[in-house]
Amino acid sequence: MARTINRETGTGTQSVERALSLLSAFTEAHPQRRVSELVEVTGLGQSTVSRLVGALVTLGFLSYDQRSGLYGIGPRVITLAGIGLNEMPVHRQARQVAQTFAADLGLGVNVAERCGAELFYLCHFEGRAAGRSSTLVGRTGPLHATALGKALISELPSPEVEDLLGHGLARYTPHTVTSLDKLEAILQEVRDRGYATEVEELAFGRACLAAPIRDRTGTVVAALSVSGPLSAMDLPTRENLLALQVIEQADQISSGLGYHSAAAVS
Repeated sequence: MARTINRETGTGTQSVERALSLLSAFTEAHPQRRVSELVEVTGLGQSTVSRLVGALVTLGFLSYDQRSGLYGIGPRVITLAGIGLNEMPVHRQARQVAQTFAADLGLGVNVAERCGAELFYLCHFEGRAAGRSSTLVGRTGPLHATALGKALISELPSPEVEDLLGHGLARYTPHTVTSLDKLEAILQEVRDRGYATEVEELAFGRACLAAPIRDRTGTVVAALSVSGPLSAMDLPTRENLLALQVIEQADQISSGLGYHSAAAVS
């Protein structure tokens, strides 16, 4: 009997791994796929993919468009994502603050945590001057080429930053910082002034300013940013004002997480 249980467990685990590999094949670049594409991407057999895709559609993890023959992410995945987000303390504390801040400024406001060597967007709201057609929630981004990322790693020791990012920092535009030495100097500035900036380092025509969010121990656990087109951000004349506002909103979230700065205590 033990051998039968082990065999069934192994088969079940393999099926789960295969099903998850199918779900992982759906990306921003490929939000919809045909069975033939899934076969090619996952390396699984046609019959296996067809069987698993059918089960995933039945369970609501995938959707199917009969007219186009394309599969996409189903409503059950969105439900689980919402449950996960709502269970995150930072998301719960930051959501209303970020939404109100975006409406007041008319710019984009994001909140992100660090997930390994990337940032992970938890909140994303757009004001009238920075509209996007899609949400950033659930997406990831580079730490070295974003204001959010710099704020997130600003207090990590230099050896830890090096271990985390390595030496091959990706270049996204001519303005991207790709040197660890230069990045460390920038992180020191972030620590000194309490906020990070990014001007066309990730994408042309856009700027961002971010401040760290802390938990009750004072550890940086997330960051809040304001972003938008260069003309709307107008950092040459608005940087100081925006910095004060972003730091204030980030501190409000930190307070909700139980953090009390020495200045506030005194």
